[in-house]
Amino acid sequence: MTISEGISRRTWLAGAAATAMAGALPGVAQAARRRKAGDKINIAVIGAGGMGAANASRLTGENIVAACDVDFDHVAKSLLGRDGNTNPERVALRAAYDKAERFSDYRKLFDKRKDIEAVLIATPDHHHAVAAKMAMERGLHVYVQKPLTYTVAESRMLAELARKNPKLVTQMGNQGHSGDDGRRVVELLRGGAIGNVREVHAWTNRPIWPQGIARPDPVAKPASLDWDLWLGPASVDWGYNPDYAHFNWRGWTPFGTGALGDMGAHLLDFPVWALEPGLPTRVETRHSRWASRDQPAQPGSWPLAGLTFFEFGNAKGGPIKLTWYDGGLMPPTPHDLPAEVTMTPDGGVLYIGDQGMLMHETYGEKPVVFGAGAAERAAAVPRSLPRIEGGLQGHERNWLAAIRGETQASCPFAYATTLNETMLLGMVALRAGRPITYDGNAARITDAADANTLLTRDYRSGWTI
Repeated sequence: MTISEGISRRTWLAGAAATAMAGALPGVAQAARRRKAGDKINIAVIGAGGMGAANASRLTGENIVAACDVDFDHVAKSLLGRDGNTNPERVALRAAYDKAERFSDYRKLFDKRKDIEAVLIATPDHHHAVAAKMAMERGLHVYVQKPLTYTVAESRMLAELARKNPKLVTQMGNQGHSGDDGRRVVELLRGGAIGNVREVHAWTNRPIWPQGIARPDPVAKPASLDWDLWLGPASVDWGYNPDYAHFNWRGWTPFGTGALGDMGAHLLDFPVWALEPGLPTRVETRHSRWASRDQPAQPGSWPLAGLTFFEFGNAKGGPIKLTWYDGGLMPPTPHDLPAEVTMTPDGGVLYIGDQGMLMHETYGEKPVVFGAGAAERAAAVPRSLPRIEGGLQGHERNWLAAIRGETQASCPFAYATTLNETMLLGMVALRAGRPITYDGNAARITDAADANTLLTRDYRSGWTI
């Protein structure tokens, strides 16, 4: 049986192609070598359904030699279109998955498959750092979905691993970083199209999952799901409920990092990239109420909506204030915004400079400038950043091209970890329930010692890092 035929969790094993691949390399120590143009890369996919399937569908020109997931019935559904038939865009992925060796536990995958060269990680947030660390310590190139990690300490750990292993090609899965429009945004802001920027507003329509609610009662899990492996490093066991898996985990504190962790990697990317503010020096979150059943002893879901105020006291061009809005909240309309301009509730970023304003949509798309002379200044800003082949849709392929030494990775951990840490500090401030002052050099909250425990987390036995 094949995965596309709804195979059981026990029967999908390696095909002939996977067997032929075994032992192709003498050992993982050589996995970090740059491949030559035209060489196929041996890839493992961890978190093969959902977003992992979307990412992996762009890697089918390589050798997907292993696929890891805790529920292969869910993976099979990820290959289908809305009509219940195979998605035409996933035919090649279905064939690749049918040939790949299957694992439910990525720890066993790493132990067994010594031919892997690169790993795509698209699990829930609480697994990201654990899987990425294991891969990088084995000399494997990694692509990790956003947010890069669940905690600030994990982000620092991956930054250090990347620094110590410069031959590893790393990429965070925020595809807007590869988009043509987003790169133009960076050029316009750096080129002075709206002058000096001291104020930024970013908003999203997330959450689009259950949030701001008390924990539901546990129910029987699907037979296809290994719930213990799904929990992995999470130090809680609430019992299974469909409000946690497979998509809704983002709203629950042990598993996801809420709307900011989800969409901040897109929306905060461009101000962090263009304005080079460094890490925030002060962060405060105001939010709707926690679900009373779960706070304060054991927070359950993140609050439904929030405002997070970031202050960047060490920004390259001078102090910057950035406000984040989620749960459908939006910034007030600036007085000088043209009456015909609509701030889309789906999400966007507004930059207010001393010579105008710039606004774009979630992935950096459709940038527009406003203000006297802003359009003329924008037209005069030259193109200075390289464009990524395929743009938004080329983010995964860019990672592969970088592994082959043909280009540079679009969003490597050297940059992504700063963006990631900024986002996560918003969640730390939310949990702290008070403003926090942050020393980025020391990775320490200086005015609330107890809040420093929120920079890390506890891990279940067998999943420590």
